[in-house]
Amino acid sequence: MKFFVDTANVEQIRQAKAWGLCDGVTTNPTLVAREGRDFREVIEEICSIVDGPVSAEAVTTEADSILAEARELSSWAPNIVVKIPLIPEGIKAVRMCAQEGIKTNVTLCFSPLQALIAAKAGASYISPFVGRLDDISHQGMELVHQILQIYQNYGFQTEVIVASVRNPLHVVEAAMMGAHIATVPFDVLAKFFNHPLTDVGLKRFLADWEKLQQEIKSS
Repeated sequence: MKFFVDTANVEQIRQAKAWGLCDGVTTNPTLVAREGRDFREVIEEICSIVDGPVSAEAVTTEADSILAEARELSSWAPNIVVKIPLIPEGIKAVRMCAQEGIKTNVTLCFSPLQALIAAKAGASYISPFVGRLDDISHQGMELVHQILQIYQNYGFQTEVIVASVRNPLHVVEAAMMGAHIATVPFDVLAKFFNHPLTDVGLKRFLADWEKLQQEIKSS
């Protein structure tokens, strides 16, 4: 399973990469705005750090203008993937991008039928938003299961990015289902290491080691 970091903060990306947990990055206008920097500057710096895909979002809503944005964004670096919303004009643009070899990440997916039409249009990635479904009392991970089954049934090459991840359990469930990718906020990614028994065990090992050193010194 691949881990993408859902952030536009370059320091977080560097840390995730040092952990070996950054196979790619997803951004959006909100995340970039938080950095208070020029959009292109941020995206190009991220692309210079990360070897894998970096998703940068188109912000127009008509197919021709989305395609123009996609051409511009994809010219900035070879690993840029263009995020496109799952609307009729967006799907039209995805199809045009596929014909030109521009990789796309279709975002704001909330149903299996939406995922199916994105794959038929030639999307490189589909991003079901599991946390937002959970927020309205739907089973977000059930959507992931449905998409994976449909894609397997018909041999689609579109990769599933589990998005809107709120906690490590979302990632565990995604991995057990065989999802290709989880895109994870940095604070959730950092929680992957946590377990109280790890903390207790380390504390005990260090205490025993210190005790042994004291015994050696006093002997």
